[in-house]
Amino acid sequence: MTAGRGQTAAEFGQAVNMSAAELERWLREERSKEVGDKPDGGESTGHESGRHIVAILHKHQSELDDEDYAHMRKVVGYVHRHLAQRPSGDVRDTRWRYSLMNWGHDPLK
Repeated sequence: MTAGRGQTAAEFGQAVNMSAAELERWLREERSKEVGDKPDGGESTGHESGRHIVAILHKHQSELDDEDYAHMRKVVGYVHRHLAQRPSGDVRDTRWRYSLMNWGHDPLK
């Protein structure tokens, strides 16, 4: 594993604070399907990302490929950008939180 991959894995581990089981459960909820950009009118980008995150979380680190690491970097960037846009007030039942959860991060944790 290269130093770049090690750093990517560490940053991903900090950004994604939901377990594979928590994320799988969340992605089955209707609220998870109601948020995010839907470029082709189907599944949102974030929901699709969540499915890829679950797959990554189920893999042993030695099984991760270049595509997985690229997605991990994308997740870290998204989570950091989205956290910087936190709305004021209670975020418990907001589209902002639901979108982050699709990307594996629950800001209430």
